[in-house]
Amino acid sequence: MNNALIVWQFLRRYPVIPIFILILLLVSAAIGPYITPYERDIGNIADRHLTLFSTSENTTVQVSKDDVVNGFHLLGTDHAGRDIFTRLLHGSRISLMVVTISITTGMAFGLTFAMVSGYYGGIIDEILMRIVDVWNALPFLMVALVLTLIFGRGLNIMILVLFLVAWVNFVRIIRAQILVLKEMDYIASAKICGASDVRIMVKHLFPGILNSAVVIATLNTSGLILAESTLSFVGAGIQPPTPAWGVMVNEGRDYLSTAWWQSLVPSAAIFLVVISLNFLGDWLRDRLDPRLRQVD
Repeated sequence: MNNALIVWQFLRRYPVIPIFILILLLVSAAIGPYITPYERDIGNIADRHLTLFSTSENTTVQVSKDDVVNGFHLLGTDHAGRDIFTRLLHGSRISLMVVTISITTGMAFGLTFAMVSGYYGGIIDEILMRIVDVWNALPFLMVALVLTLIFGRGLNIMILVLFLVAWVNFVRIIRAQILVLKEMDYIASAKICGASDVRIMVKHLFPGILNSAVVIATLNTSGLILAESTLSFVGAGIQPPTPAWGVMVNEGRDYLSTAWWQSLVPSAAIFLVVISLNFLGDWLRDRLDPRLRQVD
């Protein structure tokens, strides 16, 4: 009983399970598409809607990257006879790439925006923060649909939309910290020594906000994954046959009564990744910057 209690306390104190799930996601995205024997977009219609852990005896259509088809489908097949496990692995790579680019560029732009606003203050701060207020007032889905109508649908547009969602989440919290940091004695000393504004922001202010930026990025990554899946689900994001997780959920919604696993498998993947990122973000927040307890 004591050992079980120790293990439970350890799991509560450290995000072991969330980290394991996220590492599994990274490994799946990196090597998954190379180890699965099936093509992601090619299926055998005769094998449509095979259940989980099924083995197909139909080998009349070549759907393998190699010359051998073993017929085993770990997570079953979809309505087109495509291997769901294969598409899930490819989808993890696509989701990870889209979200990583979006959160990285969004963080870079958001931090720059916040530092300029907080450091200079005055009319510059007033104008920039009104821009943030207007942007926050715009409904996300409407903006995404308008951009889709103007520029079309696809991977690049999805990255642009998620970037526009990501950057604004950094601004207010980072700006508030800049307002405090710029009044510190070491900033005044840097100004007296003749340091330029750019040098002060990069060398002296940026290290002071880095922990907070990492926490905000982690907490908001889960939101971007949900946003990417939502847009793909409603048809405003990544388009079939590209196996984004939202696309896979959408493709299976017409077969929930007969082939529930087609939507459940990618839905479960989205759920596990999002909740793992939330737990990890909460843990990082408590360790790196407890002042951000109200960020979510």
